[in-house]
Amino acid sequence: MMLAAATVGLLVAMLIVLARAIAGPSLYDRVLAVNSFGTKIVLLLAAMGFLSGRPDFLDIALLYALINFIGTLAVLKFFRYRHLGVASPSDGKAETTR
Repeated sequence: MMLAAATVGLLVAMLIVLARAIAGPSLYDRVLAVNSFGTKIVLLLAAMGFLSGRPDFLDIALLYALINFIGTLAVLKFFRYRHLGVASPSDGKAETTR
C-alpha cells in the first residue's frame, strides 16, 4: 500500500515538473525540469516493476537513466556551442604557431 502511495506521489511530482518545463523562464530551467522528469520516470519504472513483481523493469530503468544523462549533456553542449561535433580550425579561432 505504501508503494502505491509513493507511485501516486511520483505522478503528482511529474505533473509539477512538467508544468515547470513548459513555463520555465530560461532554457536551463527547462533542461533541468526535463532531466528531473526523466529521473522521476526512472523511479516510477522501478516502483512499477516492484509492484508487478517483475525485476526486468529495473534493467529498463537503469538504461533509461543512462540515456537521460547522456541526452541532457548533449542538449546542454548543443545550446552552448551550437554543434555537437569537434571544433575545427576553421571555426574562427586563431591557431597557435610552433
